[in-house]
Amino acid sequence: MTTPSDKDGKASIWWNGKLVPYGDAKTHVLSHVMHYGTGVFEGIRAYRQAKGTAVFRLAEHVERLFHSAKCYRMPMPVTPEQVTEGCREVIRANGLTECYLRPLAFLGHGQ
Repeated sequence: MTTPSDKDGKASIWWNGKLVPYGDAKTHVLSHVMHYGTGVFEGIRAYRQAKGTAVFRLAEHVERLFHSAKCYRMPMPVTPEQVTEGCREVIRANGLTECYLRPLAFLGHGQ
């Protein structure tokens, strides 16, 4: 299993709809999620295959992420299509052949 690290300063995280350097993905200490756990997530596996990397049931995972957010009455600032493409972008940008993706959505600090 390959995991991104910031050893070379090149790892990327998909943050609020765009790729950012690993070290720039920050959450304010007063974010609602830090105090009350108001967030949802999915755990998604991607596997090395003969034709390249295959993400296991990506559409179903993203659908469940949005359903969880809806149940929590948490607005999502991105679309399911954007999250799907964001997962793929992270794999490509980090040169991963297999990995564990963990999309998170949470209530932050302020508006």
